[in-house]
Amino acid sequence: MKLHAKACFARLWIMLLFTSLSMVTVSAVASAVQIGDEYDNDHRYLGGIAFYVDGTGMHGLVAAKSDFQDLMSWGNAKLACENLVSNSYSDWFLPNKEQLNQLYKLRSVVGGFSGITYWSSSENGADNAWMQFFYNGYQLQGNKASDSRVRAVRAF
Repeated sequence: MKLHAKACFARLWIMLLFTSLSMVTVSAVASAVQIGDEYDNDHRYLGGIAFYVDGTGMHGLVAAKSDFQDLMSWGNAKLACENLVSNSYSDWFLPNKEQLNQLYKLRSVVGGFSGITYWSSSENGADNAWMQFFYNGYQLQGNKASDSRVRAVRAF
């Protein structure tokens, strides 16, 4: 009888442990940011639209809701992003080649893109940097003095 009580008590603790773990997991998933979100679950505005979220759902990248009005050279594009203050955030930057490609893949979720080229921060020599054609996804090198579209991003 004594062994039976210990085994029953142990099973109860194990069931309680698994129930608690599943509640924590559901809670963590419920508070995760998802692609397309503009707010986190604490109702804090992310400053734009989430287009990349890591496995925890707590960190990722947000794109500004619109391009800069003007076409810009690469140097001006970097400066414009670094100096941008939008929706109370001042930590914007020009996306690198890989981030820009992710943004291209989710362009329909973020919205507001034109079908021409966008600058990335990734350089390819002293005079060139990578850009992406948002019509077909093709990445190409562009002369840094050329003008192109710009979309700022920020990390959360």
